[in-house]
Amino acid sequence: MSRYEAVIGLEVHAQLKTRTKIFCGCSTQFGEEPNQNVCPVCSGMPGVLPVLNGKAVEYAAKMGLAIGCTVNLRSVFARKNYFYPDLPKAYQISQFEQPICEHGKLDIEVDGQRKTIGITRIHMEEDAGKSIHSAAENQSYVDLNRCGVPLIEIVSEPDMRSAEEAVAYLKGLRSILLYLGICDGNMEEGSFRCDANVSIRPRGQKVLGTRAELKNMNSFRFVQKAIEYEIGRQEDLLDDGEKVIQETRLFDSAKGVTVSMRSKEEAHDYRYFPDPDLIPIQIDEARLEKWRAELPEMPRARRERFVSEYGLPVYDAEVLTAEKEFADYFEAAVRAYHQPKKISNWMMTELLRELNLAKLTPGQCVFRPEAMAKLVKLVEEGAISSTTGKTIFPDLFAIGTRDPEDYCKEKGLVQISDSSALEAAVDEVIAANPAEAERFRGGDKKLMGFLMGQIMRKTKGQANPQLVTELINKKLA
Repeated sequence: MSRYEAVIGLEVHAQLKTRTKIFCGCSTQFGEEPNQNVCPVCSGMPGVLPVLNGKAVEYAAKMGLAIGCTVNLRSVFARKNYFYPDLPKAYQISQFEQPICEHGKLDIEVDGQRKTIGITRIHMEEDAGKSIHSAAENQSYVDLNRCGVPLIEIVSEPDMRSAEEAVAYLKGLRSILLYLGICDGNMEEGSFRCDANVSIRPRGQKVLGTRAELKNMNSFRFVQKAIEYEIGRQEDLLDDGEKVIQETRLFDSAKGVTVSMRSKEEAHDYRYFPDPDLIPIQIDEARLEKWRAELPEMPRARRERFVSEYGLPVYDAEVLTAEKEFADYFEAAVRAYHQPKKISNWMMTELLRELNLAKLTPGQCVFRPEAMAKLVKLVEEGAISSTTGKTIFPDLFAIGTRDPEDYCKEKGLVQISDSSALEAAVDEVIAANPAEAERFRGGDKKLMGFLMGQIMRKTKGQANPQLVTELINKKLA
């Protein structure tokens, strides 16, 4: 065990899934041609006035309610002043002293140990644009499509002590955002991203060490690698008698290292002051209660219900409830065929594999839950073997609309499970192979494979293997 203790806090930015930007009517659609979703307001033209998107306020408040925050009935927008080429106003409209939500918490679980992570605040702000650097042309370009896309920033307490805890916290937040339907959670597109403040201190020391802020992490794996590298880097500095410098560092995913970007700013460097163009946000109690009543069942509650109601192992429940669409798919399949564990097994293996290969979400899957239930039922009732089911699954998944039973009948895959029909085939094979039958009766059980092969040939591979095995043992006992 290291003689140092890591102290980690995360600042998570989540783009809100509104149709239009936070202060204008431009589309928030990702992937448009550069500078297509831009107007005088979000491009920072002189004399324009922002108009607040009410849906963004609702989404921010619902996130606060979902993680136990106090939602402030009055909150204020501020101007955060700094200059970047992709910030056309030279300030960002954000919240500072009076954010929309404060004092929440999120429970995480790592290695079977549950831990509560405090959440300091959630504040609303607008996203900046994007700089694109072309090394080949030795030029930089600015795309302002992202300018003004609504964000919430979720700031944690420095309660995490390992990269694993940080990743568990991030996954927990992302899951809640997806359940609420207020963010698509796409880390590659930047709609869910985080900065990590990492410091270390000798174990037992209460005073915090000097922190470094890590940026440029667009996957859970990179978050873990960046934090682990940074902890090791700071340990090496202290062991060598050097000091950790407060700075912002970028994660180079190709090399697996963090590199210095700039000295770390403090709040006073931004010169926050209330935005004179925006009146304070006022939320009345009735509206807040309406939003609270609209909250869906949260991931942890649903996970616990899957264990108690369906008798699933904790691991299954965790996988199934990680995303709302996947949990919805499971419950729809179970309604069609009440075999929760059997359906869980097929979803966690066959369905997840095909979704990942096709890069689809459960909501985009054309192979519906009712068809999944039908396939599992065919296997469980012996109409087809488990091996056959797994073999045809990719086709059924791709076709989507085909009834599994009709597909199996058309392909001649339905097993013969009629005892009387199979008994005749078994009798014929025994009669045709008396020497082998006698050796089997004498204890040479390896001949089961030979006899089974003869019966499968006679039935064109459609005999139920389990039933055939029972009949052979019965007749040659």
